[in-house]
Amino acid sequence: MREQPEALTTARLSLREPRHEDARRLAAFAGDFDVARMTTNIPHPYGQADAEAYLGRVAARDRATQAVFALDLADEGLIGIVGFHPKGVGVEVGYWLGRPYWGRGYATEAARAALGWAGEDWGRRCVVSGHFADNPASGRVLEKAGFLYTGVIEPRRSVARGADAATRLMLWLA
Repeated sequence: MREQPEALTTARLSLREPRHEDARRLAAFAGDFDVARMTTNIPHPYGQADAEAYLGRVAARDRATQAVFALDLADEGLIGIVGFHPKGVGVEVGYWLGRPYWGRGYATEAARAALGWAGEDWGRRCVVSGHFADNPASGRVLEKAGFLYTGVIEPRRSVARGADAATRLMLWLA
């Protein structure tokens, strides 16, 4: 079982370790309410101090149980994040992209690369995820990355919304 690599590359992206210099773009994109409201953990408002605190937590994470990749687009920099976190006896993946990058296939490209690494190199055989029912585009990304719906819908808290949102749960098997 190998730790998170320095970088994974796809046709258009580099999935790499988040860095302090990402804080400005991280704050700008995650500070967009339409991005934050589709996640469980990003608060709104979200500013530079929030981004710096997040990057500090990422740097201090337990690398045996957590992996976080900055999605880097050549000549532009950070456009989003994909991360794996412990969930019960397994691991859950979550992701987000800055709004200017929605609808271009970057999320699917990143998810496929990250899941390939998680299954082949990190030794994860089962990964869970979910998407808010009012975000079907995220469901399509997960389907294209190989996830299947479990048939379970549960409420999950969205910090930005300040409310629970119906969440469709999905499963990926290596």
